[in-house]
Amino acid sequence: QVQLVESGGGLVQPGGSLRLSCAASGSAVRLYTMGWYRRTPGKERELVARSTSGGSTNYADSVRGRFAISRDNAKKVVYLQMNSLQPEDTAVYYCNAFQSSLRDYWGQGTQVTVSS
Repeated sequence: QVQLVESGGGLVQPGGSLRLSCAASGSAVRLYTMGWYRRTPGKERELVARSTSGGSTNYADSVRGRFAISRDNAKKVVYLQMNSLQPEDTAVYYCNAFQSSLRDYWGQGTQVTVSS
């Protein structure tokens, strides 16, 4: 069992930055693929960034070059550094820990609003 708690969301002006954090509890978090997803009203939840247990990362085309995912396995924390934020980045951001269909966990989400 893995519990995930996101933090760091808020209101930011276009062009600004935010860093989201996802604190994980439970065993062997380092073996999970950790990801950030987002959802806007009327749309499906979409992958933003993902970090595998082996250290590889991948990003949605819309955020590549602006966002960076990182993880501290010792502290069991995953970060999403978001730079050059735009209004279209406004969404609820969710942290995910995935190992298999039976080991697939979600946080409660944190709201990010980009507006002047």
